[in-house]
Amino acid sequence: MNDPDVRWTVAQRYEFMEWRIYWTGSVNRRDLETRFQISSPQASVDFRTYQEIAPGNIEYDASEKSYVKTRNFRPVFLTLSPERYLAQLRAIESGAARLADTWFEKTPPVEIIPEISRGPEAYVLRAVVDAIETRSQIDVFYQSLSRTGRRTICPHALVHDGSRWHCRAFSVDRQEFRDYVLGRILSFWPPEPCDIDPADDLEWSTDFVLRIKAHPGLDAEQRAAIEHDFRIEGGERKLKMRLAVAFYFVKRHNLDLQSHPDVPPARIQLWLENLEELNREIASAKERSKRLITGRSNAL
Repeated sequence: MNDPDVRWTVAQRYEFMEWRIYWTGSVNRRDLETRFQISSPQASVDFRTYQEIAPGNIEYDASEKSYVKTRNFRPVFLTLSPERYLAQLRAIESGAARLADTWFEKTPPVEIIPEISRGPEAYVLRAVVDAIETRSQIDVFYQSLSRTGRRTICPHALVHDGSRWHCRAFSVDRQEFRDYVLGRILSFWPPEPCDIDPADDLEWSTDFVLRIKAHPGLDAEQRAAIEHDFRIEGGERKLKMRLAVAFYFVKRHNLDLQSHPDVPPARIQLWLENLEELNREIASAKERSKRLITGRSNAL
């Protein structure tokens, strides 16, 4: 919202009006009345005062009995975000949100690739979040590809790798920080105090700037398409992220295979200019974390 003199509740209605007008083409009093449970006179006041704040933004279409945007429409209260629009659309279609929880009246025809990985049970997620908030350790029964059984972990953050949710945690058994897929935690035991300092997780606390560009093996036209898709300007895009998250970014985009002779450039599309440097930084952070943990243990 750009106007500090407008009350939050009113600004929300103005933002809704701009959202509906921009994304659906029109909005009327009934839309406001239904969405915000206000009276028809109040809705009329909202449209009138909005036009005073943003003159020339909207006009009344008598044939449609709705307000529509003009050629000069510039949102005052709405931040235009296709990411927000598509995220809400995905949430509706996947069942994570109800239509009534969003500002959609109806959705356009859409199909979402179904998620086949199992998410966490609600009680497991709640236990992990509680452990993070209270700085506790919990024993969990963890189902992995190498060893299924009991683990003692001290969670301190949540991580999404683009497909699945993990908890970032200190492994008491291995004496190192690791990621645990939340969907593989089957059960847990009551929490206990944890004396591990999350600041020792240097992969988590250290940022790294990835230098991304279109794969050099692509031709000029292909590179232009990739640069447009991934918002690469001037031939390179810099992305800052935690070392612990950069690992997943590399895997998700197959950047660890970028030099593999059997993987065509069109399949990978991107190129990480400083991949070797990233791998060195990750290895260094792991080693420094181990020294910090060992030092604290010896000091006890």
